[in-house]
Amino acid sequence: MTQMIENARTGAPAKGTWRTTNPGLSKSLMVGAVDLHCHSGPSVMPRYFDHYEAMQEASDAGVRALLIKDHYYSATPVTELLNKHFSHMKVTLLSGVPLNNQAGGLNIYAVEHGIALGAKLVWMPTFSAKNHIAHHKNGATPGFPYAKKPMKAATPLTILDDAGKLVPEVFEILDAIAEHDVVLSSGHLHITEIWPLFEEAIRRGVKRMICNHPTYVIDATLEDITRMAGMGVYIEHSMCMFSELSKWRIYEPAALDSLIKAAGVDKTILGSDLGQVGNPRLVDGFLDVIETCLDLGYSEADIRKMVSTNAAELVGL
Repeated sequence: MTQMIENARTGAPAKGTWRTTNPGLSKSLMVGAVDLHCHSGPSVMPRYFDHYEAMQEASDAGVRALLIKDHYYSATPVTELLNKHFSHMKVTLLSGVPLNNQAGGLNIYAVEHGIALGAKLVWMPTFSAKNHIAHHKNGATPGFPYAKKPMKAATPLTILDDAGKLVPEVFEILDAIAEHDVVLSSGHLHITEIWPLFEEAIRRGVKRMICNHPTYVIDATLEDITRMAGMGVYIEHSMCMFSELSKWRIYEPAALDSLIKAAGVDKTILGSDLGQVGNPRLVDGFLDVIETCLDLGYSEADIRKMVSTNAAELVGL
């Protein structure tokens, strides 16, 4: 009875009943979705679709926008070109600047150039992060993809000096992010690096911040997630880690429920983190996780926030 009252109050369907009363609900919730974590190609990593094909797939499902993420290069020139010539698909492609070795690490020149081209986001180091490399060596990233051909080993990057203070290069980058009002992503830094990063970002006027998959590689706790959300940081969870269709599914629905509650619906974003060969199509991963949220009892309004409007607000769509 208590659950029925709560469902009536929030507008959430009783768990599972939507499958018979409104079987098309998950597809309708895909319309207008904004995915800030699309891994299309060309890429040195094995991808099942390229940027144009990603645009086509998104268009067919009514997706509003995709943010293309490659760990090794900024896709911004490509997204700007595709947006110009394929506007009839009604999908906006976005990209950002990944600060890995290939971009020169913590390189203000790469940041300034990327933003000038139209980049909407700057990722702190991901594959090149000292934290990521340490997790990878310790076997804490099972099944993580490798480049199709061997590449030079990464030089580990950290944003902190030996005294635990932010290195000077970070300040210039944060100032550029603040000046142009783009998004700061904490990348694959460890949570102990993320605190001084976000605190300094706020001091320097950065308004848009996101922490990607906080419990994977990042080592954030539920308490950390709540604290970040309280600072105004959006918390993004990777659908590939929750979808039953994914070869990298490592979390049960109950874990997703706890993570959403830790940040609150208003600060939670669900991004696909899909595009890898052998994993589900981006749209299928989205539908699967949307259905998981429906089964968990989240309302249509809550799910739209997590798959659409929160991400749109973050990137300024």
